[in-house]
Amino acid sequence: MQFHQDGFRSGDPTVAPADRHAGVKSCHADVLIVGCGPAGLTLAAQLSAFPDISVRVVERKPGPLEVGQADGIACRSVEMFEAFGFAEKVIKEGYCVNEVTFWRPGKDGTSLTRADRIQDVEDDLSEMPHVILSQARIHDFYLEIMRNSPRRLTPDYNLELVALARTDHPEYPVTATFNRLDDEGETETLHARYVVGCDGARSRVRHAMGHELRGASARQLWGVMDVLARTDFPDIRLKCAIQSAEAGSVLIIPREGGYMVRLYIELDELGEGERAADRGVTPELLIARAQQIMAPYSLDVAEVAWWSAYEIGQRVCDAFDDVSDDERGKKEPRIFIAGDACHTHSPKAGQGMNVSMADAFNLGWKLAAVLRGHAVPALLDTYSEERRAKATELIDFDRDMARLFSAKPKNAAEAELFQQYFKRHGRYTAGVETCYAPSLIIGDSRYQELASGFVVGKRFHSAPVIRLADAKPMHLGHALKADGRWRIILFAPGRDAGRSGGAVAQVCETLGGASGVISRFTPGGADIDSVFDIRAVFQCGHRQMDLEGLPSLLLPAKGALGLTDYEKVFCPAVDGPDIFDLRGIDRTHGALVVIRPDQYVAQLGPLDAASEVDDFFRRVFRQVAPVDNRPL
Repeated sequence: MQFHQDGFRSGDPTVAPADRHAGVKSCHADVLIVGCGPAGLTLAAQLSAFPDISVRVVERKPGPLEVGQADGIACRSVEMFEAFGFAEKVIKEGYCVNEVTFWRPGKDGTSLTRADRIQDVEDDLSEMPHVILSQARIHDFYLEIMRNSPRRLTPDYNLELVALARTDHPEYPVTATFNRLDDEGETETLHARYVVGCDGARSRVRHAMGHELRGASARQLWGVMDVLARTDFPDIRLKCAIQSAEAGSVLIIPREGGYMVRLYIELDELGEGERAADRGVTPELLIARAQQIMAPYSLDVAEVAWWSAYEIGQRVCDAFDDVSDDERGKKEPRIFIAGDACHTHSPKAGQGMNVSMADAFNLGWKLAAVLRGHAVPALLDTYSEERRAKATELIDFDRDMARLFSAKPKNAAEAELFQQYFKRHGRYTAGVETCYAPSLIIGDSRYQELASGFVVGKRFHSAPVIRLADAKPMHLGHALKADGRWRIILFAPGRDAGRSGGAVAQVCETLGGASGVISRFTPGGADIDSVFDIRAVFQCGHRQMDLEGLPSLLLPAKGALGLTDYEKVFCPAVDGPDIFDLRGIDRTHGALVVIRPDQYVAQLGPLDAASEVDDFFRRVFRQVAPVDNRPL
């Protein structure tokens, strides 16, 4: 991380200097977030990076989550945590899933046998692992970011939403009324420019918008429990799927700490109109069923840390904002929903928390760009468009996964269907297969052959590099922080060392010139990279190249003291694969890659395509006035 940009400051660099609004609770906010689940806290942490945006976060519960229901963290989510700065904490504390085993009945039809053992995440899918860690701990890390932000943002607990309405107020067009649960009879009214409902499957924000979750329940009852157990089952510390002959199925998820495991236990099918609560499920019943499924292996539960019962269902909302299809383009969305408020599914694929956080990461930078006057309001329309398509895809996948896992295989061939499905969809469950369609902020793929490994519409696939100035080995993707900035990465053609007249120098001159995108869309007085962060990767080794003669855009003077930022230029890694080979980058022509603030590749083209980059950003950004910097 970088600090001391505006002068030396002692102490913890992750704690930003408090601004004049620190700790102030106002009844007016730019963004009101309802709900402190993973979606709400991801959004709050992202928006807390902007001291000029006021945020209120409210939650009906009396305090922070202590025991979480979600635990699986996909590779893509850990990549996102790196952008927020706490991926190392998650990896250090969590259980990393390395291999998965599949068990099914032996030839005698009664015993269990290991049918397969596979690598959980394929090589070079991500530099990050698949991790198991309590949802409550993820909340803790987000809350820490919020507390350390300039505004010292903290949630307001014991507030229950009772009314939400969109008004004609020119500045704060959404009014929300809350009951204070810690002070019976008292209410609080908040006024906001935007409201985001992250308040779960029974979302009152969604209800106020007039939307519904649509879909069906599979009527399959499942139990889940975190246990400390004594067992002779050999794969208790591996992620494991067990399909018994008659008793049902169990999914074993080892937990952090070395001793606890989570068991997802298949129970009986629900009758028509029956709910999970009608069955009177108890921990004792769940333990007995798990013992039956895992026989002849023993399972002695010493302690139950947490348990629940649920029915499988797949539902998705009609829209993720308050604008109808007929009004789209004529009316600006002001109310949004994210996470379980707009899609619900089974936990088998471990996608619930991951997709919810991805919803919020998609929305946060868009709200910030519009609120700060950088982008046109039409940018907000892309949230519902992009994330609803993702949720619909998830529902279809989850339905197949849940059906196959609950199937009672009649023979080995049928039993193998589940593990084959699991293998084929490993990229999906890792969270790296999301691909956004062409839109206002996703270009076309006409130049895809210039960098086949950076697929337009997909997340930027990181690779090892060495930072030129200090010879630090690192992953290029770790330079893409959750700070709302767009990235333009220039991959140099062969023999280009950044000198005047070369392709990299020319594109830097165009982007940073008087009529370039940086000059037109960066507010006066702000750092030159405050909106567009330009970086370059050269083909020559870091010991054969130096900083002298590089374009000033790659060595910008920043901050109150005009200090040089030396962290914009990279070379291929010395040990391991070359990034140009690893990501299929054209060595003769190089490539220009535009990356959104949520780390998705928005556009790809040749280094001389500055005019196309200009056309792309012209659709999204507001040009700043040359004197007072107000949006035109």
